[in-house]
Parts: sequence; structure tokens; C-alpha cells
Amino acid sequence: MKTGCNFISGAWQPALSGATYTTRNPADLRQEVGEYPRSGEADAQAAIAAAAGAFPGWRDLTAVARGRLLSQASNILAQRKQAVAEAITIEEGKTLAESLGEVQRAIDIFRFFGGLSYTLGGQTIPHDLPENLLYTIRQPLGVAGLITPWNFPIAIPAWKMAPALVCGNSVVIKPASSVPGPVIELARCLEEAGLPRGVLNVVIGDGRSAGGALVRHSAVQALSFTGSYDVGRQIHLDLAPRMARSQLEMGSKNPTIVLADADLDLAADLAARAGFGLTGQACTATSRVIVERAVLEPFTERLVARARSWKVGPGMEPGIQMGPAASPAQLATDLSHVEDALAEGARLLQGGRRLDQDPLQHGCFMAPTVLGDVTPAQRIAREEVFGPVIAIIAAGDFDEALAIANGVDTGLSASIVTRNLRKAMLYAERIEAGVVKINQISTGLALQAPFGGVKQSSTDTFREQGQGAIEFYSRLKTVYLDYSAPEGRS
Repeated sequence: MKTGCNFISGAWQPALSGATYTTRNPADLRQEVGEYPRSGEADAQAAIAAAAGAFPGWRDLTAVARGRLLSQASNILAQRKQAVAEAITIEEGKTLAESLGEVQRAIDIFRFFGGLSYTLGGQTIPHDLPENLLYTIRQPLGVAGLITPWNFPIAIPAWKMAPALVCGNSVVIKPASSVPGPVIELARCLEEAGLPRGVLNVVIGDGRSAGGALVRHSAVQALSFTGSYDVGRQIHLDLAPRMARSQLEMGSKNPTIVLADADLDLAADLAARAGFGLTGQACTATSRVIVERAVLEPFTERLVARARSWKVGPGMEPGIQMGPAASPAQLATDLSHVEDALAEGARLLQGGRRLDQDPLQHGCFMAPTVLGDVTPAQRIAREEVFGPVIAIIAAGDFDEALAIANGVDTGLSASIVTRNLRKAMLYAERIEAGVVKINQISTGLALQAPFGGVKQSSTDTFREQGQGAIEFYSRLKTVYLDYSAPEGRS
């Protein structure tokens, strides 16, 4: 079992209270994985003070100098890719292939923002008067608070941390308490790359106390959060009185529409990969498949066949396609959603149960699940499960399918499978979602493109990832300069 510490002002240290907790391997709950500090408000306040003290020196470096440090950290992480990926699989549960992909994403994110540092700055704007200069300067905000989830424990911290740092902000991050290890590894890479003391601070512990301190502290100028809608909404309300910036990415009920002209084998493959991959624990996972009635039966047969053949087991084993739910609590939530769906009239077509046969009996494993006879009004069609559960909903035509897809309070990722170019383009225009996939899985994002949702999936203000991420972590200052006065005139 490994031991982790907070990282405050360049020092690795326990919680001020001395309290600790342990994490366990969701594939085998008998295995303790790590012991971490149970930090509270006082620890977070110490981290914020360290970040505030380090900010002026970090701000005064050039963006290129900051970017070089991120690039060096990327190289260090690349050398540790295998070990970090294995640690993620053991602590979070996803397959090793998924973990390797996630670590590579973090490597690439740091490299991308390291390169982007050469383009950061303002612009020169034509003035309407002669001998006058009008230009903008891009400047950091100050202390940025980051609160990250457990489902992508290194990629999401990286895509928040890298733009915050390259813009010149100092950072305090509160990672998910169930999987804090990957953020510790990021901090170590940055420390070894030469990051000045106090520029990055890591506080591990309870969200209410440690995370709440980030929300309440007046020195925190911006806060980026990924997690549930209920928590995100409360953060938004708490930040509003002092008008601090917020960037909130929350849950969704992502649809995939399958039209009658679709390649049904492709559609079933995409739905299965997007719904069962990552154990359904992605905010962009497909949890609703809306199918035109003309192809409902053949599509359903194909999706059920794939669910039956999906290989479930410990993520470290070769050939496994889906690991366990991340925790007993998440497993219980997944199963309860299935029970509620059946009570409301849905039909269980495949799965819907815990897998507890040898050698899975000590883990949080669930069979990939397909539900039929689902109607748009049922809870399973409206609320995020965050597990490997796909609800199939019938629609009469494209217009009805689109109306069903838009008939929820969230809108993050949405996909469609069709050979009809016109309908694909209409879908891209009319679907209420921040990300649209055409003949692709609803999961998976290009790190160089903006990412974010609409409706209750997001504050719908600033986007994450790509060059657009810079906008949240910086502000523009406009400068007017008149050099028309003759020399010697006061």
C-alpha cells in the first residue's frame, strides 16, 4: 500500500489534523491501495495562502518560460506512463488499455499547452487616430481552484491544470478523494520539472471541507469543477455573491440516434463501446439509444449480442473490455437505476445484475445491461446512471427522435448513426448539446478542440480544452497609447 501526502508550498506533508483514510481496489475490495491525508479547511487555507504568495513570481515569467516547464513535465510523465497507468487501474478500476490511453492524454495535454505558450498574448488593434497605438494584453487571474472527479483521475486534472499554469495562475487542486494518486503523480512531475514552490498545491480530503474552502476563500479568483449537477449548482451559487469566475462541467444523459438507413453493425458497435467502455463512467457515455422503429428489432438484437459477449473482469487482466464500477456505492447506484426502470415498465434484455461468481466475487462488477420498452418519461431515460446501462427508446422518424433527444435537462454529448447527409447536418444544427458526433462514439474528445455542454450539463460560459481553455484562466486588458506629442513637450 502506497502513502500519499498533500503538496503545499513545495513540501509533501500530512493533514494538519494527522487524520488519514485508505482507498481500495474496486476489482478486489480486500486490497488496500493507498493511505492519504484526510484534509480539512485549514489545510486548504494553507494551500491557498501558498498559492497567493507564489503568484507574483509565476505571473512575471514569460508564457514561453512557463510552457517549457509544462513540456518538461510532459516528458517526465511519459517516462512513467506504464507505472502510472497501472496505478490508475488498481485504484479506479478501468482497464489497463483505458488507463494507458488516459495517461497518454495527460502527456499530450501538457505538451499541447507547452507549445501553445508561444501564441499566448493580446493583439494590436487599428486606432482611428494617427500616432496612437491600441492593443490588448492577456494576463492571469491569480489563484485558480480546481476540483476534479474520480472517473478520469489524471486526464481531467491535466486539462484544467495545464491551461491554468501556462496562463500564469497559481493553482490549488482538490482531487477526488477515492482516486487521488494520479494527481500526486502530476505534482511530482511538475516538481521535478522545476515548478517554483507554491505555484501548484494539492489538498487531499473531503469535498465539503477541503473543497468548500476553495469555493469560499476570497483569494480564489476562479474555480473549475467537474462532477455532479447538485454540487456544481451549489458551487455556482456560492461563487456568485463575490462574482468569482466559475467553470462547471456536470452530468448528462447522452443520446445516440440510430436512423433506419444506418449501418446497424456499426451502430451497435458504437453504442456498445460508448455505453460499456470505461464501465459507462464517462460524462459523454451513451446511455440512451433512440432507434427508428423500422430497425428497432434488428438493432436491438445486435446490441444485446454485443452486451452478452463483452468481457468483464479486473482491468489488469489482458483482453478485458470492462472493469468494475469504481466503488460499492457506484455499483449500488447502477443496480438501483435498473430496478427502478423495471418497476416503471422497462424490459430487461441483458445484464442488470451484479457479477459475483469466482473470481469476481470480491469486486464491484456488473454485467453490461440493455433495457428495452423504455419511454422518454421514465427515470432511466432522463437521469444519468454513470454505469454500463443502455436504454433503448423507439421513435417513429427523425423528427421524433430529435425531439426525444432534446427532451431532457442536460446536453453534453450526442451522436447519430446515418448515411443521410442532410439529416446528419440537421442533427448537428438542432441537437441541444455541446459536442456532436456523426457516425462516431459519443465518448472520446480531441484535446485541441473546445469541450463543454449546455443546459444543466454546464454553466455554458467558458469551454475546456483546446485554445479556448485559455479564455477561462486569463483576462484581457486594453491599452491606449498616444505618442503624437512632440519631443520636449510636457
